Amino acid sequence: MTLTATGPAATARERRAALPDVARLFGQVALPFLAADAIARRRPVMGLLERLQADAATARQIPALRERYGDGPLPLRVFGRDLALVLSDKDVETVLRTDADAFTAANREKTAALSPFQPNGVLISQGDLRARRRDVNEQALDTEQPMHHLAAPIAQVIRDEADKLLRTSRATGSLDAAEFTLWWWRIVRRVVLGESARDDHELTDQLWTLRANGNWSFAHPTRHALRDRFTQRLQRYVESAPPDSLAGALREVSTSAPIDPVGQIPHWLFAFDAAGMVTIRTMALLATHPRHRIKALERIEPSTLDTPQPYKYLRGCVLDSTRLWPTTPAILRDSLVPTEWEDNNGRYSIPAGSAFVILATAFHRDHHAFPFADRFEPEIWIDGRAEHYRGLVPFSAGPTACPGRNVVLLVTSTVLANLCTRADFTVTSRTTPDPDQPLPATLNNFGITFSVR
Repeated sequence: MTLTATGPAATARERRAALPDVARLFGQVALPFLAADAIARRRPVMGLLERLQADAATARQIPALRERYGDGPLPLRVFGRDLALVLSDKDVETVLRTDADAFTAANREKTAALSPFQPNGVLISQGDLRARRRDVNEQALDTEQPMHHLAAPIAQVIRDEADKLLRTSRATGSLDAAEFTLWWWRIVRRVVLGESARDDHELTDQLWTLRANGNWSFAHPTRHALRDRFTQRLQRYVESAPPDSLAGALREVSTSAPIDPVGQIPHWLFAFDAAGMVTIRTMALLATHPRHRIKALERIEPSTLDTPQPYKYLRGCVLDSTRLWPTTPAILRDSLVPTEWEDNNGRYSIPAGSAFVILATAFHRDHHAFPFADRFEPEIWIDGRAEHYRGLVPFSAGPTACPGRNVVLLVTSTVLANLCTRADFTVTSRTTPDPDQPLPATLNNFGITFSVR
C-alpha cells in the first residue's frame, strides 16, 4: 500500500463489489450488527442472534469475497458512502498500524455514535488534540506498565464485592447475567470513581440511555440536557475521588482546558461494559472446559486473592474469549489520504474519506489461517503464537490500541480468580460451550445462567 495514488492503477469504481455481494453483506452481516448495536446492545436482539448463530455468516463471507475478488480491500458504495472492506490479515495490520496521519479512528459513523455520551473522547478526536488526550489517558491508566499502580486497591475492591456476590449466589444456588451485571457495575463504579459511587445506578443508567441514543447515530438528536446532568454528576465524583481510584489518578495528571480529562471517563465506563461481557463469557468457558479451568486455577491460593497478581493464564483466557466473541465486531477507520493497493489482480486506488471496515469476527475465526478457530485456546496468548496472526486484534492495534488494556485484564482476571476458586459454576443456559464441539459463533452474554455451589 502507498498513501497516494500514483502511476497506473485501476480506479475504485473499476474494482467494486457486485450488487449481489453488497446485498448479501448487508443482509447477513450489516443488518444483524445494526440490529444488535455496538454502543448499547439490545438484549432481545442478542438472544435472537444467538439462536440464529448470526456471526457464522461473517466468518464465511470474508474468505468467499477474498476468493472472488482477491485479497486487497474491497471497495463498495452503500447509501452514497465509500467503504472498503478489509479482506486479509496483512491489511488489517496495515490499516490499524499505519501512521495516524493516514487513517483516523474518528470515523464518521463512529463519531456520530459516540458523540452523544463522549463528545470529547480521545477515540473521536483528531490531530494534536487527539495526541494530547491520548497522553492523558495513558498517564492515568498506566498504559505502558504491566500492572497499574492502583492494582492493590483494585484487587481489594474485587475481593470485597466477590464476598458479597458469593454469599448471595451460594444461598440461592444460581447466578444469572442480570445479577452478574448489577454486581459488575458496582465494582466498576468503585474502581473508576471511588466507594461513594458504588450504588449510584442512576449514573450508569444515564450513560446507558445516552449510549442507546448513540445506537441511532445520525438519526437521533443529542439529548444535551441529559448529557449535561450526566457530565455534572461525573464531575462531582472526580472532584471528590479518592487517590486510590482511576478518577483520582486522572485528577493528578496535569492538563489544560481543551483536553477535558473528565470527558475521557465515559469511554472508560463504556469499555468496562464490554469487559463485563467478556468476563461472564469466560466464566462460561471455564465452567465447561475442565482442563483449562484446572490449569488456570491450580496455583491460586484463596488467601492471596486480595493481593494483585498477574494471573497470566486467566488473562490468556480473557483474551481468547474476546477473540471468540469480539466486543467490537466491526473496527472502523476513515482514510485521510488517497491510498493505493495491490493484490494478485493488479493495482487500484481507494479515495480519501473512505471508511475501512475490519470485521473482527472473520479474522478471529479464520479457519484458513489457524486450526483453533472455533475452540478455546488461551495458550496462544501465552506461548507467543497469537503474535504470528496479524488479524487477531482483541484490543485493536497500532496508534489507537486500547490504552486501558492492562487495567481491563487486571480487573477481569482478578474477578475470575475470586469467583472460580471459591465456587463451582455450572452453565445452565440454553447455549452451552462444549469443548468437544466447535464453539458457538454467537454467544449471548445476557442469556448466560449458572448453578452455583
